[in-house]
Amino acid sequence: MSVVASRARPYPRGIDLGTVFAIGIFVLILVLFGAPVLGQRALRAQRQRALTALEKARGARIIAIIHRQETVGVLGVPFYRFIDIDDSEAVLRAIRQTPPDAAIDLLLHTPGGLVLASEQIAYAVRSHPGKVTVLVPHYAMSGGTLIALAADEIVMDEAAVLGPVDPQLGDMPAAALVRIVGKKPVERLDDRTLLLADIAEKALRHMKQVVRGLLAERVGAERAETIAEELAGGHYTHDDPITVAEARDLGLPVTTGLPSEAYDLMDLYRQEGRRRPSVQFVPLPGPGADPGHRP
Repeated sequence: MSVVASRARPYPRGIDLGTVFAIGIFVLILVLFGAPVLGQRALRAQRQRALTALEKARGARIIAIIHRQETVGVLGVPFYRFIDIDDSEAVLRAIRQTPPDAAIDLLLHTPGGLVLASEQIAYAVRSHPGKVTVLVPHYAMSGGTLIALAADEIVMDEAAVLGPVDPQLGDMPAAALVRIVGKKPVERLDDRTLLLADIAEKALRHMKQVVRGLLAERVGAERAETIAEELAGGHYTHDDPITVAEARDLGLPVTTGLPSEAYDLMDLYRQEGRRRPSVQFVPLPGPGADPGHRP
């Protein structure tokens, strides 16, 4: 009987635990930093398709100004958006590239922003020869309302709101500053308060003039004066919601009935972050439903 001795196979040379660990770390870093980039590219492609679908449904050039609190980076750092100079430059460029007789739909979802940027957009909207319609799925406050005033028509969701356009000096309403100075003797006011009140008075006068200029041609000088005083005169808090019914009572050209494609586009700008959503529901099938969403 023969005995055959077996020999253990040697492990491949050149690969040790340190190399395997380094490769694993590299792959992990690639996934952590690459996945968000790929996800953002896919999201941008989805948004572009949704914009195209809305353009086909409306038969108009769509320009969307959508400001949500989104997260950026691997750690999910919150990023706040509002109407700024970059927005005004982009909107003005889009309007210039639109044929003069073409209709424009401006989809607004914004808390407002810089007065300068909002005014520039509003004047560009008013100057466009073709019909301009503002679409408001949820809210267009402050500077967003100023832009809406320049449009030929405002189409809102039944529950959507606009807001006052009274100017703010930092965290202080301009109208309140003017009223406070009028209630106190000058000798009891410091120089800073007097200076702020002077600036506030100029800001109020300017904003009322802007609103009158945007509306007078369509609603008449007297109605434009009334709307300017109501929206820019500081009669409400700056975040006070103006409903569809209230906007109509003011004499604004407000209608309802947004296309489902507008809501489809808004679904691609969800403000979820990394927290569990506080509102959960099972969507019903039908136009505008989101079959991919689950609580």
